[in-house]
Amino acid sequence: MDFDRADAVNQAIRLLSLRHRARAATLLTPLGLHTGQEALLLELDRSGPSIQAQLSEALGSEPPSVTLMVRKLEGAGLVRRAPSAADRRASVVELTEDGKALVGRVKELWCALAEETVAGLSEETVAGLPELLRTMTANVDGRRSGHR
Repeated sequence: MDFDRADAVNQAIRLLSLRHRARAATLLTPLGLHTGQEALLLELDRSGPSIQAQLSEALGSEPPSVTLMVRKLEGAGLVRRAPSAADRRASVVELTEDGKALVGRVKELWCALAEETVAGLSEETVAGLPELLRTMTANVDGRRSGHR
């Protein structure tokens, strides 16, 4: 690939990432959430109670970042932690009733953000985006970890 094409691809990905995150932050602020926290709440809704290591893996976030998010969400009354019966060193994180109620609002916001993001694209293009983006992510992950 020549530089001009590479630059166009890389700039488009970078700008989309920055602007999507900024738009998400704007939408999350009225809910009292910061970017990343919504993903943790949605993951708990999807998977149920989880240990923090599982959350870190599912979110693609570093464990200290997940620990900080969990502390803040716990302080807000949206999640609770309890010792794991299987591993005393681990904490199980689960949604509280307030957290479950907020997840419904987060899902509405998430749908609105996705609709804004793909406006003007064909249904066929939108349907193919998740697989395309997963492939691109795997390509970058493979290079970062020294594979491929």
